[in-house]
Amino acid sequence: MANSPAPFSEIGKKAKDLLNKDYNFGHKFTLSMLSDYGLALTATGVKGGHFFLGDISTQYKSGNATVDLKVDTGSNISTTIAINDIFPCTRTALSFKIPDHKSGKLDVQYLHPHAAINSSIGLTPTPFLELATTIGTKELSFGGELGFDTASASFIKYNVGIGLNKPDFSAALILGDKGETLKASYIHLVNPVTGTSIAAEMTHRISTYENSFTIGSSHSFDPYTIIKTRFCDSGKVAMLWQREWRPKSLVTFSAEYDPKAADVSKFGLALALKP
Repeated sequence: MANSPAPFSEIGKKAKDLLNKDYNFGHKFTLSMLSDYGLALTATGVKGGHFFLGDISTQYKSGNATVDLKVDTGSNISTTIAINDIFPCTRTALSFKIPDHKSGKLDVQYLHPHAAINSSIGLTPTPFLELATTIGTKELSFGGELGFDTASASFIKYNVGIGLNKPDFSAALILGDKGETLKASYIHLVNPVTGTSIAAEMTHRISTYENSFTIGSSHSFDPYTIIKTRFCDSGKVAMLWQREWRPKSLVTFSAEYDPKAADVSKFGLALALKP
């Protein structure tokens, strides 16, 4: 629903995406194709160091149902079957991996004009249960999430947060890691014409009194070219250049300088093709 609050996982997501999304310090290639019959095919290959990982995924949509199937280089097969509106305002998804017989999971999402509820249960004799809820509006939302392990009869995850979204800025405050970490993030759209935005994220570890922060920026030189920068308190500096050289096809170059690492500089190149 257009005015419903976002799911808990999206609180602070805008700032996180500006600071982290599309940064890649290896070699990545993605080819996506879509047929006239609702079948999408995506092939992805990633090379980092001496390792190469790849997968081929397909997605088929028919009415309210979507079926995703992915096969990777480790001979793992991942399948997700999702159906919208079995009940009004709901989305139900069944997922599992082969040969991992303990990976089965059932997810149910419910959207209300003033609430968003996401639940998940593992399909095993001792399942892992997850529940995330936000209440409020599209602009202001409060929420929390928890995870319960029935095998040990203990809560292994519980977080709470608040998010504020406006057309030109977004802010979030999350108490996570079972109350051990307080994270604040902010993103501001400085110039709507050029898409210039700045973002900051600060983390405070309550038990050790440690603080860390990351700041970044994004700027569009033209409708097809984006430059992003990122700076961390540890001294890491990163830059990203992305160009849409044809419709929906992107080339991305990333670089990072870390004065404290043995490999001081990292570089990455990603190519995404969509004929």
